Amino acid sequence: MSLREALDSGQFVVTGEIGPPKGLDTHEMMEELEDLKGIVQAVNVTDIQSSVMRLGALAVCGKMVQMGIEPVFQMTCRDRNRLALQSDLLSAAWLGIENVLALTGDYTTLGDHPGAKPVYDLDSTTLLQTITTLEGGKDLSGNDLAGAPKFFKGAVVTPCADPIEPQIIKLEKKVEAGAQFIQTQAVYDPAQFEAFMKRVAHIKVPILVGIVPLKSAGMARFMNQNVAGITIPDPLIQQMKEAKKDDRMKVSAEIAGRLIKDMKGMCQGAHLMPLGWTRMVKDVLQIAEV
Repeated sequence: MSLREALDSGQFVVTGEIGPPKGLDTHEMMEELEDLKGIVQAVNVTDIQSSVMRLGALAVCGKMVQMGIEPVFQMTCRDRNRLALQSDLLSAAWLGIENVLALTGDYTTLGDHPGAKPVYDLDSTTLLQTITTLEGGKDLSGNDLAGAPKFFKGAVVTPCADPIEPQIIKLEKKVEAGAQFIQTQAVYDPAQFEAFMKRVAHIKVPILVGIVPLKSAGMARFMNQNVAGITIPDPLIQQMKEAKKDDRMKVSAEIAGRLIKDMKGMCQGAHLMPLGWTRMVKDVLQIAEV
C-alpha cells in the first residue's frame, strides 16, 4: 500500500525522515533506512537541509525505490529555477518517485556556503501549482509534454507559530494549489496543536503532526530560542535535563511516543524526524500505540 493509498483509506499513517550525507560515505544513511524499512509508511529525504551542501535528495530517493522503500522527495525552491525544478520533477517521476513535498527552503546564509546565490524563482505554493500543471500534460510555458507525470503532492505548515493566522492563510493557498497531504513542523504541546486543528477543520486534506525527538535539554532550549514556531514546554526540558546521558534516547523516545499518543486522535498521522536516531523509532511507535 502506498502513502497515498494509506492516507486515502483513513488509517493513521507514520512517516520518517533521513538526511543525505555530506559526501559519498552513505553507510550511516543506509543503516538509518534499514531501521525505518517496514516500520514507517514512507521516508522523507531532505533537500540540502539547512542550506548545507549534501548528496542530492533525488538520487537518494531513486535508490530507495530500488530498495523497496517509499520515498518522499523534499524539493526546495532555493537552489533551482523553474527550468531545473520542472526537469527534476520529470526525472523523479521517471525514477518511480510519486511523493513530493514542496518547500521554499532555508536561506543560504544559514548554511555552509553563505555566499551562494539563492534562486527562489518559485516558492512552495507556486511549486505546487507547477506540479499540478505538469500533471495536466503542460510545462509552465504551455508546451505539451510527451507523457505527463502523476504525483502525490505534500506541503508543510507550522501549527505553533505566533501569530497563527499567516500560517493558516498559507496553508489554504497550498491546498488550493494542489497539496494533497500536510506534514507539520515539530509540535511539543498537544493543547496548542488541538487549537490549531480546530482552526483548520475546514481544510479537508490529511495532516501528519511533526515530531522531532529531543536529544538533550540544551537542544530544547536552543530550539525555543532560535527556531520560529517551536515552543517546548518546561516540563519536557526538565525531563531531558534529569535524564542520565546513557538514558537520553530512552527518555526522548518516551516523550515522543507520549506526544504522538496524545495527538493521534486529532490528526491522520505523525511525521517523525529523528535526526539520526532512527533506531529509536520502533520504540516511539510502541509507546504511542500506533
